[in-house]
Amino acid sequence: MSVAEQVSQPKPHQLIVEKDVKIPLRDGTVLYADIFRPETATRVPVILNTSVYQKDKLWVPPADLEEEANPHMNWETVNPQWWCPREYACVRVDSRGAGKSPGRSEPSSYQESLDTYDVIEWVAKQSWCSGNVGMLGISYHASSQWRAANQQPPSLKCIMPWEGRADQYRDQAYHGGIFALGFIGNWWLTHTAHHLLGNPRSYNPDSFHNDMMWQYMSHDLDSGWWQQSGGQWDKMTLPIYSVGNWGGFSMHLRGNTEGYMNAASKNKKLRIHTGTHFHPFHSEEGRMDQLRWFDHWLKGIDTGLMEEPPVKLEIRTGGSTERYPFRSENEWPLARTQWSKHYLKIEREPSSDPHSAEGTLTTSAPTEPAKLTYSASGVTKAGVASGSSLSTTHGNVGRSGVSFETPAMTQDMELTGPMAMKLWVSSTSEDMDIFITLRNIGPDGKDVCEVGQHGQPVPCLTKGWLRASHRKLDPAKSLPYRPFHAHNERWWLKKDEPVECDVEVWSTSIVIKKGHKLRVDIQPRDGIGSEPYTHYHAEYNAGAKNTIYAGGDKASYILLPVIPAK
Repeated sequence: MSVAEQVSQPKPHQLIVEKDVKIPLRDGTVLYADIFRPETATRVPVILNTSVYQKDKLWVPPADLEEEANPHMNWETVNPQWWCPREYACVRVDSRGAGKSPGRSEPSSYQESLDTYDVIEWVAKQSWCSGNVGMLGISYHASSQWRAANQQPPSLKCIMPWEGRADQYRDQAYHGGIFALGFIGNWWLTHTAHHLLGNPRSYNPDSFHNDMMWQYMSHDLDSGWWQQSGGQWDKMTLPIYSVGNWGGFSMHLRGNTEGYMNAASKNKKLRIHTGTHFHPFHSEEGRMDQLRWFDHWLKGIDTGLMEEPPVKLEIRTGGSTERYPFRSENEWPLARTQWSKHYLKIEREPSSDPHSAEGTLTTSAPTEPAKLTYSASGVTKAGVASGSSLSTTHGNVGRSGVSFETPAMTQDMELTGPMAMKLWVSSTSEDMDIFITLRNIGPDGKDVCEVGQHGQPVPCLTKGWLRASHRKLDPAKSLPYRPFHAHNERWWLKKDEPVECDVEVWSTSIVIKKGHKLRVDIQPRDGIGSEPYTHYHAEYNAGAKNTIYAGGDKASYILLPVIPAK
């Protein structure tokens, strides 16, 4: 029997659509929901979506999506016209204070997790529901699953967070302690506009009224405020299928790998693919993984999915605009990983040439100490204008920081897994921002691009970040290949005094082909391939000089996950 024959088959049921159904919460508030379900005497399980994205806002997908456009499509949620014929109900809920739901808006909050608990238990008690609820969706619809699972609602039988951040502080708001202003600021402004300058203003004039940006910036160290709204792994005991995207290296991917590694669940799987934020989710292959998962846990159908290896990875071989083949693995990180230190060897002074490299990456540690000094300032056409809003949006004039490259590969080298970079640094200022970018450079000296989450060509593989004053590690949670920073106090720099920094570099998968080079950029600001996930460059950078040390007793290196052929 083929995989397609092992799952629920579509039946010619009529589609029942119930709009603006009131769901009561424990505090007397109501949330508004749309319910899509098949007209059948059989009780059916539920796929739940809850977010601030407005359940009534139609998504018109691109023409190349593998699901056809229809009047029930909604951004980053499941398609009722595909799921309901397979005898699932789809419930789509406006979060408190968003869309049609009244109340005080608190996006991605602890309150939202309590509300989702109440929605799950209300839905499970409906006469048409089997009592089994699952959650599936992209991005916000994925991160809401981690929060809901913290509360352990009895009727939530499994989740499938598809490209979803889990640690609100580290994954989204403060990369290495550096505020990720670019995406968050735009996201908040856009959704405020969607509510106040869009249709909700006419029926919910106080919708999306929150001080989210003030709260994010005032909580600039990690604390219980962040932790109560993030994934709490010891409470994650339900079945989890964590789904990431190699292109999600600036927000979501870390949540999916951390969730798989750390969740207490005995039944968990990991999948990491490539492509946009939405094409894989709506692909036939992606939907088959989804259906096999929910058929197993919500309907008790043996789809064979749980007998397969727990890890499914698309292995990138570089430069394709199409999807890459998947490979099955038994664990994450891969047990056969050869952790390889590639040391920084300084060879020349910094250059403004965008193609220049100041040194090489070598597998042997240089014995002679050396150092490189570069400007920490972001120079725009208005000079070092750190008081101007344009300094954060228009970026640099010319290249910043320094770069190191491997020699041209003599054979293909696969890198799949998490990474870490140890850097010895100092600054003339009290703090220093470290931005790491990994790039695949072809024999022609040009970047080999991958497909970004918005469909754009992205000329980098992955990123890492650290604000030097946040270098304190949590030894209980740190791993050799994944440093875990406490972010609970600041260790300020003393002028020109070297300190040791361990930078978490987010996971990737790439085969660096024979004749190609791996390039590592170390910069004081956002580098190539950052948009739209850019950061706030604080005033301590203005006029400062940063120094990187390598060799001797201050060996700096990147730890790479080299995968030998099976």
